[in-house]
Amino acid sequence: MTDDDKRRSRPERPAGRSPRDAPAGRGQRQEQGERPIWQQRVEMQRDPNREKSPLIPESITPNDVDMVVRVQLKTLTPENAEMVARHLAMVSLLIDQDPELAHKHALSAARRAGRIAVVRETVGVTAYTVGDYPLALRELLAHRRISGSNDQLPLIVDSERGMNRPDRALKMSREADRKSLTPAVRVNLAIATSGARLDLGENELALSELEIPELNPAKVFDYSPPLFRAYSDTLEILGKSAEAKKWADLAQRAEVALAGKPEDVLEIVEEIEIPKFADRPKFDPTAKPPFEKKPFVKRGTGNSDRGFDGPGRPGRSAPRGR
Repeated sequence: MTDDDKRRSRPERPAGRSPRDAPAGRGQRQEQGERPIWQQRVEMQRDPNREKSPLIPESITPNDVDMVVRVQLKTLTPENAEMVARHLAMVSLLIDQDPELAHKHALSAARRAGRIAVVRETVGVTAYTVGDYPLALRELLAHRRISGSNDQLPLIVDSERGMNRPDRALKMSREADRKSLTPAVRVNLAIATSGARLDLGENELALSELEIPELNPAKVFDYSPPLFRAYSDTLEILGKSAEAKKWADLAQRAEVALAGKPEDVLEIVEEIEIPKFADRPKFDPTAKPPFEKKPFVKRGTGNSDRGFDGPGRPGRSAPRGR
């Protein structure tokens, strides 16, 4: 092949363009003026069947959750941390009155912050509350793996019971040194383990599971009434009605003692209207100021902790034996 033939076989270069102008390793433009495929951004596909997040009243702010929770959310962007904190505040507000709606708020928080320990814990607790034991078990195990905490071990055990696996429940109950647990967690774990024994028909062992140092009628704490009542129920199953009535009376007296005198109890109810989707205002990016971190201010009834209070902590009731 002659030199003239070689020159004719080469593709012609556009006039006025040097070889340095072509991007190395990039695809060629399909048409003049069109962006290359590698520069085109992938469009996000939205699931039309995905449930919308429940609305949150404007009066609910990140300050309505405990400082410990807000610290865990610092790894998120400020705007995302604000929304997650507000969803968690709604869980704390609704968990007793409307568990289903509280669970929806927990799931909405998880979609925004699924790797945060307190969010996984909240989803697990609300799932347990609404009876979704497989989800509760998965989320509570994830929380324990992330945080290293055994505070929700009683609910893990009781979730196994809810899935009709009392043997696995007993195995899980032995995964932590009970001496390392707080008294409230230890009581809740004893109640859940006792229930697993009852599921297996081991009634005498169920009673012995409840005979822990916290079963002391001389000293009454927040966890005492459910422990006394569980002990009473187990005695009744064993046919010891007289002794069962004694512990049932102790449980009732403990509740009265913890509540204080009726005239000393003042309940302040803060009415909050839960908005509906039809009431959602149109988004205006200029109307909402950027999220600002504010000092923690306790609001509402004057409780010492408005943050979410898991069942492994003193403020929540223990899982009852079924």
